[in-house]
Amino acid sequence: MDPRPQLTGKLFWDEHRTFIIAEVAQTHDGSLGLAHAFIDAVAAAGADAVKFQTHIADAESTPKEPWRVKFSPKDETRFEYWKRMEFTEGEWLGLKQHADEVGIVFLSSPFSHQAVDLLERIGIPGWKIPSGEVGNLPLIEHCTRTGKSIILSSGLSGYEELDAAVNLVKEKGNPLAVLQCTSTYPCPPEKIGINLIPEFRHRYKTPVGLSDHSGTIFPGMAAMALGASILEVHVTLSRQMYGPDVSSSVTTEELQQLADASRFFNKMFSSPVDKDKIAREMAPIHQIFSKSLVAAVDIQEGSILRHEHLTAKKPGGGIPPSQLKDVIGLRITKFVKKD
Repeated sequence: MDPRPQLTGKLFWDEHRTFIIAEVAQTHDGSLGLAHAFIDAVAAAGADAVKFQTHIADAESTPKEPWRVKFSPKDETRFEYWKRMEFTEGEWLGLKQHADEVGIVFLSSPFSHQAVDLLERIGIPGWKIPSGEVGNLPLIEHCTRTGKSIILSSGLSGYEELDAAVNLVKEKGNPLAVLQCTSTYPCPPEKIGINLIPEFRHRYKTPVGLSDHSGTIFPGMAAMALGASILEVHVTLSRQMYGPDVSSSVTTEELQQLADASRFFNKMFSSPVDKDKIAREMAPIHQIFSKSLVAAVDIQEGSILRHEHLTAKKPGGGIPPSQLKDVIGLRITKFVKKD
């Protein structure tokens, strides 16, 4: 596995282990109280960051924006849904301060220049560009002007579009990470694209990771094993919750498993083992669990040792079984009892 790139500049993710982002998206369904509840739940699960989406309907959509899937019985149009998802600047600030208080990073994906400006005013530490905005180079350039780190999610982009976004961020000098993502909800295993994590690392020479919509912990575990710097997963408080992202989300209990795995993997990968050294440390146990050559039967004095005279049994510490051929044919000088 290639070593993870070491970047200079201000990063909001940890360079030395997989940084876990819990994506709430729209699962708060416009409830400010529920959004705050997610922050507490995500922090308790051990995630590194909580992420929302900042939608300002008038700035990002026309009233004619079509539904991808008509899921909301409350909203006649997609535009009305985005309006209902909006929080005020003061409410966003309150969410950011709540995340600070419980010790996790606060992120929210901007979907307009106005959203970037709002989030910058409340002190967001960096930017996660969602898959649908990777081709929106003016929006990405607007984010680069803040000088902050940028994560690009590649869910809807081919290499031409993704390369253009990556090159723009690199030209501006912002720290960058690129996430493999497939924008299918939920995403089946054959479309996860786990092979693209090392491919992106080689192609872009940046930290890489996975934005997963499978609703399971398995792709995240695989991404960690491949040295992913960042893992983003959608999260729900319960699979019985309402919303379009619930089927693509992990529960907070599963999120905790991923957070625990990130720390475990970090210790594992950062602790190379010297095989001979650890074998020496294990020598007392090795003697207990290994075997020695013993008499399979009573052997009379003067006997010439044959295979049927000997067997291997625990504990070790005597003649090892690997030396069997060296003792076959020797003469016994005194009576040897079985075992």
